[in-house]
Amino acid sequence: MGKQIATVAGGRQSALLGLGVYRPERVVTNDEICELIDSNDEWIQSRSGIRNRRFAAEDENVVTMSIAAGRKAIEASGIDPEQIGCVIVATSTYLLLTPPAAAVVADALGTNGPGAFDLGGGCAGFCTALTVASDLVRGGSVDYALVVGVEKMSITTDPTDRSTRFIFGDGAGAVVVGKSDVAGIGPVEWGSDGAQADAIVQDLDWYEYITTPGATRPYIKMAGTAVFRWAAFEMGKVALRAIEKAGMSVDDLDAFVPHQANSRITEVIARSMKLPENVPVSDDIAESGNTSAASVPLAMEEMLQSGATKPGDTALLLAFGAGLSYAAQVVTMPVLAKD
Repeated sequence: MGKQIATVAGGRQSALLGLGVYRPERVVTNDEICELIDSNDEWIQSRSGIRNRRFAAEDENVVTMSIAAGRKAIEASGIDPEQIGCVIVATSTYLLLTPPAAAVVADALGTNGPGAFDLGGGCAGFCTALTVASDLVRGGSVDYALVVGVEKMSITTDPTDRSTRFIFGDGAGAVVVGKSDVAGIGPVEWGSDGAQADAIVQDLDWYEYITTPGATRPYIKMAGTAVFRWAAFEMGKVALRAIEKAGMSVDDLDAFVPHQANSRITEVIARSMKLPENVPVSDDIAESGNTSAASVPLAMEEMLQSGATKPGDTALLLAFGAGLSYAAQVVTMPVLAKD
């Protein structure tokens, strides 16, 4: 274990106790994506770093993927499902207004009717929900919380839209946050820039869709250049502030786990942070694409599976996206569920 994470004085501490993920079986190549858009594999890889992504099956959705990932996270944590005091599902692709996905997930996992709610934080959703869960544990409201980041982006992007279709994929990742003797989750550095809210939008709200004759169903649209500039040149500053809040420097990091938005964005952020070359950086985007709220936990899993990092290592998590919003914190890497 490396340098101790600094925390706000008072209260008990929180930590990540277990991690589980769900990756859909279907692998979708760039060539398949390009059957409906004017692009090619070489262009997509050079601009984004993406080779493949996963698409969920028709009978898979936000709830089913959350259950699969959540079950693994609880198993890895070593606690009983009935000990979970809160379930938070971070997603932007749950298509029902009610009931909340979190309540359905909580019941399916055999919990004892905990507090449960969904959180719509876009690509920053997982790190935002992680902060909420950590504060609930540290404040004594619950002893254990389950946080899920999950998306089915394949149904919210237009198959013929060249600007968005190649970017996104599906999946789910979950962690159990629990009480701890030492700090395993650092203070959050988060915020938003609503002045740029139109950079990533749903192009039509659902009421307009159902009341407008002949309307095309809503899809996610993105101003790629605006998002790239914002993320590449602002998120390095956010990352450094999160590290500072944790009482550390970049030299204390064992791993960097950024939102898997674009490999070029990740490279710019790492350079702007002056991240040491020996600190591994997640590159899960190559095989998973951008999975929005599921991105960070899936990337954590990939790094643990590959051996790039291990449980107990100190890692910086950084997520950013629609809002435009962002959240970052230093954490101690958790135990990974066994396959």
